[in-house]
Amino acid sequence: MRKPLWTLFLSFLLLQPAMAAKKIYVVTTLSTYADITARVGGDRVEVHAIVRGNQDAHFVRPKPSYAVMLQKADLFVSTGLDLELWAPTVVDRAGNPKIRSGQPGYVAAWDGIKLLDKPTVLSRSEGGLHIYGNPHITTNPLNLKVIAGNIVTGLEKIDPASSAYYRANLKAFRDEIDRRVFGDELVRLMGGTLLTRLANQGGLIDFLQKKSFKGKKMIEYLGGWLKEGMPFRGKTIVAYHKNWVYFQHLFGLRVLDYVEPKPGIPPSPKHVEELIREMRAQKVRVLMAANYFSAEKVHDICAKVGAVPVMVPMGVGGAGGTGDVFSLVDYWVSHLKAAFETVNTKKQESEKR
Repeated sequence: MRKPLWTLFLSFLLLQPAMAAKKIYVVTTLSTYADITARVGGDRVEVHAIVRGNQDAHFVRPKPSYAVMLQKADLFVSTGLDLELWAPTVVDRAGNPKIRSGQPGYVAAWDGIKLLDKPTVLSRSEGGLHIYGNPHITTNPLNLKVIAGNIVTGLEKIDPASSAYYRANLKAFRDEIDRRVFGDELVRLMGGTLLTRLANQGGLIDFLQKKSFKGKKMIEYLGGWLKEGMPFRGKTIVAYHKNWVYFQHLFGLRVLDYVEPKPGIPPSPKHVEELIREMRAQKVRVLMAANYFSAEKVHDICAKVGAVPVMVPMGVGGAGGTGDVFSLVDYWVSHLKAAFETVNTKKQESEKR
């Protein structure tokens, strides 16, 4: 028996709210990508991250639960380099062809970012983890603007009708990053696009120190994270792993050496001894490490040279007070600044004796 047309029409109307409420199911490798996706996707997305903010993304053991998540995914966001070498295995196990690399449901977060530390020879003998260039792209907050754009492009492929919504959220996110990096006043004067270009080229601070506006040096208009980080600009640290290359580039940090002799290679006792001698000789008193590395080893090295350990999470949610990308960068900058203040205090106290 055929149903009357009015009952079919009523059934269609009743289905509309459910259809409209269906969210894009997004799975990301990093918790930082998940936070960015939630910001640009808003109420149109449901987001899940595989890697916790205090977990090493290089070394994740694929679990069945990851494949289950990816089976349902409309969009998969990964760095796209050799940070998550385990990701293709999980995608294969999921059996979801639409999220494979090169398909509409896949986003390579690194696309459009100038990679640093690109090796001249592709060889796993150099540590095996960074053969295409440094994959820790999230440590420069300016890169997050590019990553957000890549995610929005992915969302638009799945949900083109909401393009204007995603683009508005993207603009708001990028504007907020600019204000956080450079400060409101400098952004109003110069615009985020020009400031970003100068910062990525490594010439922003020199430009601001040389130029004047309305009787003031432009550097006096600088605010945000870059202003807060001025006390450690030009300073030298030791790092555990090459996590911080992009952060170094933006904030003008120098790295004397690494606890790991090469990316992913555990340090031998001989290497640690040489590093300690080097730190003493060069008077380097800050050691920065992601908080998934051995706190015991970091503190042991610091104790032997009188250095200050700075152990911070790499990703969103990796420590208390790092629930989003903005508070995460706040955490990095404030902890590094505090470490150098401690070093200066110790130095002053030593000189008084």
